[in-house]
Amino acid sequence: MTIKLYGFGESGHSYKVALFLELAGLDWELESVDFFNGEARSPAFKEINPMGECPVLIDGDLTLTQSGVILDHLSKKTGKLAPADEKEAREVLRWTLWDNHKLSSQAGTARFLMNFLPEDKRPQEVIAFIQGRLKAALTILDAELATRQWIAGGNGPTTADLSCCSYLFYPEPFGFTRSDWPNINRWLSDIESLSGWKHPYDVMPPAFPAAG
Repeated sequence: MTIKLYGFGESGHSYKVALFLELAGLDWELESVDFFNGEARSPAFKEINPMGECPVLIDGDLTLTQSGVILDHLSKKTGKLAPADEKEAREVLRWTLWDNHKLSSQAGTARFLMNFLPEDKRPQEVIAFIQGRLKAALTILDAELATRQWIAGGNGPTTADLSCCSYLFYPEPFGFTRSDWPNINRWLSDIESLSGWKHPYDVMPPAFPAAG
């Protein structure tokens, strides 16, 4: 049965799941959500996800939300990008929780405020504060990747890598310049070299309305 993913191109959390589906070679289809015109807050969408967020994964009779939960399900279902043992599994969970709180949350918020709001509504002091928090997270990640190839420390990539990398592949400015972070840059290159890797906008089309 074809897996259905509700998401949109600009959503880094949706990209985490879409990238897993591509790397694992699974049969899936995208249900594009018109996020910027409020579809995720509509009553119809909230019947699928009361939280009003993307992504949502429908796998047979199972409906899942929150990218970390979805990645965990897909990894356990397929055996792909899975931890090798319990120790590595704890590291995957640790880094996934860290990413959701410290990295993706800051990167996603900064990117939204800097690119998807009208210029006269972009709160510069808020953006500067969030970018400071993002820089602190990137500093931690870059230091960790100086000692290991993959985030969880094993011999191959896991869902923790997909969780942490997603927003760092987007082209819009948000306070991250890849060349400034040599270990992160090397790690992103290793992810790009995986069979099946695709850029966010190649796996899901952008949803933001073009100006003019």
